[in-house]
Amino acid sequence: MITVVIATRLREDRLGYLTTMHASLTRQSVAWEAVIAVDGADPARLPAPLAADPRIRTVAVPRPVGAACARNLALNDVRTPYVNWADDDDLFTDNAMSARLGTLETTGVGWCAGWSEDLHRDGSTTLWRCPAPPGQHEAGDVWTYWKSPADTIPIGPTTLLARTDLVRAAPMGGLIQGEDYCAAVGVTCLAPGILLPLPVYRYRKHAGQMTQSPSYDQLESAAREHAWHYGRSLRAAVRHGKHHRV
Repeated sequence: MITVVIATRLREDRLGYLTTMHASLTRQSVAWEAVIAVDGADPARLPAPLAADPRIRTVAVPRPVGAACARNLALNDVRTPYVNWADDDDLFTDNAMSARLGTLETTGVGWCAGWSEDLHRDGSTTLWRCPAPPGQHEAGDVWTYWKSPADTIPIGPTTLLARTDLVRAAPMGGLIQGEDYCAAVGVTCLAPGILLPLPVYRYRKHAGQMTQSPSYDQLESAAREHAWHYGRSLRAAVRHGKHHRV
């Protein structure tokens, strides 16, 4: 029912994290598969537990293209009704898939999300409640909780489990960073969905994160502004289209 799409360059310092991500998937109680976009690296370096798992398929991108492009290329290999983006250094909570899939199947909405937790180096976690409140949201409503580009994004992109057709219609944005902001506001603008008041994803805090790099702040404000305007324009276009249907 679910495909988890992960982009990775199989960096040595992240292989252990990727193995932990896989372990969190093996603890899920619903059927899943994963498509791993290997961004310009040798797929033979995939950790052994993943290489031996028949639920995992790899897409070998022959040269480095960046996370946004690699993830979008991996969408070509998705064959399930639902998709969840994930990073190679994070992990899912044990009930992440069952809670959201059950909600999607019983309500018929297009997406279901949850809260996330920051996972610190000592193993402790800090809950992050996104600005969008729990409950059902109509198409486009989530974006309204992102008051300005400089504010916290309205929902966690990797907490979204969404219909595959919606993800293909609103994939990763063409950005070097902040591409997942576009994906989150895009999917939530296209269909109604539900935010559950429980953590479904753990975001690992470590020195190798892109957000910790010296160049991160150089483009962050521009990426946020682009994604914010994208969400506003898409919301307006969808609502305009509804009002002019014959």
